[in-house]
Amino acid sequence: MPVSGRIRVLIVDDSLVAREMLTQILATDSSIEVVGVARDGQEAVNAVAQLKPDLVTMDIHMPKMDGLLATEQIMAYHPTPILVVSSSVHGEGMGRAFDALQMGALEVIKKPEPRDWADLERIGCDVIRKVKLLSRVSVITHIKGRRRAIVEPAGSTVRHAGRLGVRSIVAIGSSTGGPSALLNVLGRLPKEFPVPIVIAQHISEGFVPGLVGWLDSGCAIQVLEAVDGQIAQSGCAYLAPTGSNLEMDGYAMRFSAPQAGQLYIPCADTLFISVANSFSRSAVGVILTGMGADGAEGLKRLHDAGAATIGQDEESSTVYGMPKAAADLGAVDEVRTVNEVAAAIERLVAQA
Repeated sequence: MPVSGRIRVLIVDDSLVAREMLTQILATDSSIEVVGVARDGQEAVNAVAQLKPDLVTMDIHMPKMDGLLATEQIMAYHPTPILVVSSSVHGEGMGRAFDALQMGALEVIKKPEPRDWADLERIGCDVIRKVKLLSRVSVITHIKGRRRAIVEPAGSTVRHAGRLGVRSIVAIGSSTGGPSALLNVLGRLPKEFPVPIVIAQHISEGFVPGLVGWLDSGCAIQVLEAVDGQIAQSGCAYLAPTGSNLEMDGYAMRFSAPQAGQLYIPCADTLFISVANSFSRSAVGVILTGMGADGAEGLKRLHDAGAATIGQDEESSTVYGMPKAAADLGAVDEVRTVNEVAAAIERLVAQA
């Protein structure tokens, strides 16, 4: 966390154009100082040790040492907030960007491209906001490697929507640190999980398909992007799209426009409230790591309607913002580590 003065940033990218664009963007804010640039992962590891920046912007595809290994090394020896800046929003490259989150990076955004010069001011606002928010995160040491969830081959089992009157649906809200937490939770659930799961995860525009593919490859249940009007099925987890809110009308998924003043879209509050209205006590609500307070009011609505509610604990949260806000409202029945959330969900569904 910055202790005083300006936020000190190290830019890591093998592209001169990308380095210059990011430098120009960050230079427009007087509270941010670019203290160095690195052209590959090895330079980045060395620079972090020498410069001790408050935040690193990290490319993934680089020579000598890529951004994934650099992230792993930095988080193991010199833990520093890392914002992944990736040009890959589809396919294998996108999966590697999310792997960096497993190594301890905090968030991923799309890299500005040469054609974006004319729109630099708009793009810059989002980059600067992310840098300011993430530089305040107290990151922890990550010893190398990560646990991979076991992938089961896809089957031809026909899935059916849950039944009203029992635990009928699980709703999850998450933000910063959420992709890794979601993999941890969803990756522990059995293939034949008996109810649908709907998720509001805050993520930059264009990254939902990549996140869906990354999660699906590490889970026995099927992870899908939500489709407006589609019926949610058991054994499936659905991620809300960026740019729209996801609401449940019974088991039908509906997209709605953001409300005035909504900072986070998709909004966890909106999802939770719709689930409370449709399912009341037959729902399970879960709030995972994230900055801010989105989801707290909605989880309170679920709690007051008789639903079972779970909040991630402080120690295992990347950012203990959303779970704390919910706990402070009295919206959380159970506080669990991220490793315990899946078992708690299974127990609550089985008990109903």
